[in-house]
Amino acid sequence: MTPQNRRKLSGRIIKAAEAALAAKNYVSPVDVLVGIGWLDPASLKRWQQGQVTYLERVVQANLSRISEAMKLFRSWATAKGLVPKETHYIARTPRRQTLCFSKSGNPTIEQLYRTHWLSGELSERKRQRLAEKASHSAFELPMDVPPMRRHRGSFGDGESGPSVLAMRRSRRS
Repeated sequence: MTPQNRRKLSGRIIKAAEAALAAKNYVSPVDVLVGIGWLDPASLKRWQQGQVTYLERVVQANLSRISEAMKLFRSWATAKGLVPKETHYIARTPRRQTLCFSKSGNPTIEQLYRTHWLSGELSERKRQRLAEKASHSAFELPMDVPPMRRHRGSFGDGESGPSVLAMRRSRRS
């Protein structure tokens, strides 16, 4: 990659990362890939639903460019004083399998993709809460949605009706 192309890419990455950081108080590699236009939100959703075997398959750039972009992103995050926090990515499927980012499945590469960068200005407690929220809101049910369970309905004449999803109330609410 030429120095001029590297500067252009760095500018795009910084712009995407700053936008995500301002909106959520954290930024992830996935946010950057979407922000620079290399990852289509529809493709991201298919990956989250387990329909794509690994994320790099749907990123619209070759592996060397993706690698360079992720290095630039991590350099920016470190220079900015952001705090790294590993997050678990779980598929939105009944099996809830761990999502894979790279074709190789290399544990180091997978960890780099899973790392979210949180604002260093937040207290430790807020960073922890934000990391948990980021993990749950992006790839699992949000924490504030109560669990669902099935109930057999009744029509009042003693016969069972179709199954109905019902919200289970928390003892705290």
